[in-house]
Amino acid sequence: MRLGEIRNEAALGNGRPLDGVRVLALEQMQALPYATQLLARLGAEVVKVEPPNGGDSGRGSKPAWTEPDGRQTGATFLRNNLGKRSVCINLRDPRGRDLVLEMAKQFDVVAENSKAGSMARLGLGYEDVAAVAPRAIYVSVSGFGNLHETPYGSQPAFAPVVEAMSGIYEMKRAEGGRPSVAPVGALGDIGAALFATIGILAALRHRDVTGTGQYVDIAMFDAMVAMTDIVTNFWSMGLRNGDLGPLIIDPFRASDGWFIIQVGRETHFEQLVETIGRPDFVTDPRFATREGWVEHLEDVLRPAIESWAATHTRTEACAALGAAGVAAGPCYTDEEVVNDPHVAERGMLVEIPRPDGIVQPVLTPGNPVKLSGAPEGPETAPPRLGEHTDAVLGEVLGLDAATLAALRADGVIA
Repeated sequence: MRLGEIRNEAALGNGRPLDGVRVLALEQMQALPYATQLLARLGAEVVKVEPPNGGDSGRGSKPAWTEPDGRQTGATFLRNNLGKRSVCINLRDPRGRDLVLEMAKQFDVVAENSKAGSMARLGLGYEDVAAVAPRAIYVSVSGFGNLHETPYGSQPAFAPVVEAMSGIYEMKRAEGGRPSVAPVGALGDIGAALFATIGILAALRHRDVTGTGQYVDIAMFDAMVAMTDIVTNFWSMGLRNGDLGPLIIDPFRASDGWFIIQVGRETHFEQLVETIGRPDFVTDPRFATREGWVEHLEDVLRPAIESWAATHTRTEACAALGAAGVAAGPCYTDEEVVNDPHVAERGMLVEIPRPDGIVQPVLTPGNPVKLSGAPEGPETAPPRLGEHTDAVLGEVLGLDAATLAALRADGVIA
């Protein structure tokens, strides 16, 4: 899907569900920017506040593209800031802090994802904002939260840190091997972002009823404990050391690569073995229980499944199993995902044209939330650093050109 493209044109007249909601985002990297990008895709106006010296730290990530002015903009920033406007304000200057507090009065949501306590030390914590904008929803996304005492409160955190602490790395570590770090990208970031989005929407609904805002406090560690629920739940039910219980949930080799199968019910096992041409396994006493499936996976079932799959591609094997009611999916390469017809039909990749002469556009995921009664898009490019400073401060605070020039000369804005 190209920038500016609108899907579901039949719903254009309905508007988008968050039209009129204004979000002031003091954000960086991904945990909060993904959430506010999702809100923007649902119609919210998102104004991103960046420090003048370099902006959002996600701009400094690699890989990157080169802007016409020579600046580099990194992949983390490009995939998390569609549909936003950027203003540069020095929050360490009391005048910059005061600009944000004045702006907060006209916004529905004020959100930040600095290390716990950082905004409060700048005079931009929940109490500071609530004092001037009691209807605003204040959102914090941090490694370990702000509202409860925790032994980790002063520690910085990125996604892999809280992913490791959730137990999922150790649970999935092969015996004798090292943990696989960040095995699914920024799960800790996006997981926290999704819970932040839910919290924001719930707090907005609560404000509709009560007339007042509140503090939405999201800890990335909490989000990961929730998303890796099998770690603690299975431990409480007696499973240890990565044991997933009596089910088949494994990769198998086909003629052109790997695919996975999940079987956890007797009817699905019967459908599996019949599809691979071994209906005799249904009455084989070795497979009378689910525990037997696991016990004889390597010596009996895997050779039978992979012998059958050797005459099929991954896609063919999964299609045959799916037709029989067995859940299976191919292990795609990056290029296969990029060219997948489902991904294209659902508009799940957005093309961002590059400014540095490279023909291949940057791809970033589209909006996974599909609404039948609301249009999707149009997507607009991630903002240049401080691109909208004058426009936003003029619109929101009524600052004239002379005032803006003086603030810029003093390094308060950029």
